[in-house]
Amino acid sequence: MNFDLSEEQQMIVDSVAKFVENDSPVERFRELRQSEQGWEPQMWAKMAEYGWLAVAYPEEQGGFGGSFVDLALILEQLGRGLVPEPYIPSVVLAGGLISKFGSSEQLERYLTPMIEGRSSLALAYAEKQSRYNLNDCLTRADKSTGGWTLKGQKVWVLNGHAADHLIVAARTSGEQFDSSGISLFIVDSDAPGLSRILVKGMDGQRSALINFDGVEVDADRLLGEENEGLAPLEWAIDRGAAAACAEGQGEISEMFERTVQYLKDRRQFKVPIGSFQALQHRAAEMFAEVELCKSTMILAAIQADNEDAGTRKAEISSAKLQLNDGGWFVQKYALQLFGGIAITDEEDIGLFFKRLRVLNGLFGDADYHVDRFQSLERFNGESI
Repeated sequence: MNFDLSEEQQMIVDSVAKFVENDSPVERFRELRQSEQGWEPQMWAKMAEYGWLAVAYPEEQGGFGGSFVDLALILEQLGRGLVPEPYIPSVVLAGGLISKFGSSEQLERYLTPMIEGRSSLALAYAEKQSRYNLNDCLTRADKSTGGWTLKGQKVWVLNGHAADHLIVAARTSGEQFDSSGISLFIVDSDAPGLSRILVKGMDGQRSALINFDGVEVDADRLLGEENEGLAPLEWAIDRGAAAACAEGQGEISEMFERTVQYLKDRRQFKVPIGSFQALQHRAAEMFAEVELCKSTMILAAIQADNEDAGTRKAEISSAKLQLNDGGWFVQKYALQLFGGIAITDEEDIGLFFKRLRVLNGLFGDADYHVDRFQSLERFNGESI
């Protein structure tokens, strides 16, 4: 497979890499860890000016008509600087759902301001008992006069603490584990009855626990078809998993390159430790894992919008598993080769390590994706 970038894609990569180097290096992330929001609206607006929030949306929606691969290339470079702005929750998850399933009014009201960097979004779907089971939903939306009333709780809502609007998965019919009966609603973050609790993650980023205590929404806040929200939700979470692989690729690449530079700079017995053959072998093995992660990440990005759910799920699960296994190989030996300083907060390697551990758990961990891959049926109708 030809992984060469087009001229336009190379321009995107170069511009984002320059942004990370000049405007959002790891030092900026260190400072923002101390703030409540964890990211800066003015930087979000700047990213919108560059067109990165619009790149993968259709031109008729105010986007540039790019592909998910273009989006993945942006995320890969953002990962190299641990850029904390809510690209995955806002652009990939919630924005993607509105783009694909929203009405023209919803597009204008919720997607356009986000593309322009004037607002941010979040997807509230996980519950404390659900883990990775998307149809395990206890939050309910009961019909009321002119709309719906939401009651329930969502956990680990990425950017939920700062989003202007939330897409909420709620059960409109059926029982807790039914595949049908889930609907998606667009809810204002300041709606009466909605409360948010800030949650600080081990990676220094933010999420939220959100309670819905009789939150009223009008009928026009229904996103897509009533009772048919599970398939769109699965599609969005698959794209989130592919996006996590793209960001993680940037982080393991950065860890590898920093480790190689450390092997060149660190001296022992009056020579660089990189001259020791055993360490050279270890670096070569790390390089191989980085390249394997890169290959599976690109294939997952290519398949992220595939309407064939089986093919999409297979390639994304493969990439997620490779990020977990191959990425872990790179992480653990980066820590080992740096030595004890790597686990201190002063050393950047530890920050990349923590973020990767979170990404490996988002949108399905290794066990989940192995089980899903094994259960899929491919083109010949037989199990993998």
